[in-house]
Amino acid sequence: METSLRYGGDSKALKIHAKQKLQIDTNTFFQIRGELDTKSGQPNSLSALIRHYYPDLSATLGVGVRYDKQDSVGGARYAKNDKLRYTVRAKKTFPVTNDGLINFKVKGTCDVDQDFKERKSRGGAEFSWNIFNFQKDQDIRLRVGYEAFQQLLYGARLLGSLNLNKSLLFWECDMLLFSTKCCQIPAIEAL
Repeated sequence: METSLRYGGDSKALKIHAKQKLQIDTNTFFQIRGELDTKSGQPNSLSALIRHYYPDLSATLGVGVRYDKQDSVGGARYAKNDKLRYTVRAKKTFPVTNDGLINFKVKGTCDVDQDFKERKSRGGAEFSWNIFNFQKDQDIRLRVGYEAFQQLLYGARLLGSLNLNKSLLFWECDMLLFSTKCCQIPAIEAL
């Protein structure tokens, strides 16, 4: 299970985020995520997703459900009236270098409300650069991308257990507190 603290410019409260992956078979896992708002003591977001990795394509496809309690400026949470949503997401990775340290990723998500009346799509492309042993026993990942539906450039830096995300509309800081990897699918971890 991964547990992290999150704080962003769109919120006045610190959030506790947890994610657990359970392996179903060699290339398929069940992923559960949740986020608790420390100000209200209520969950902001809950989701359950089945994700499958296609090793020949360097791609993943996931289907599941999510429940979001509030709107968010960054576009991650947009549900109104606390509706349950069905979600489909996909990601394809293209290695730029032979060693796989620099990648180009195309990703997209489509959420539909429980009545199939309201649809929200997100998608974009990004470059990521993994630098191993940036400092002794510390890796760094840099990402620069473009979110097509919001027409928004963004950047992120993952340094050890600290992740900083920034765009023109929002910023967010995540700090990984605890992580246990129960399902080791190396190629998925790289995506």
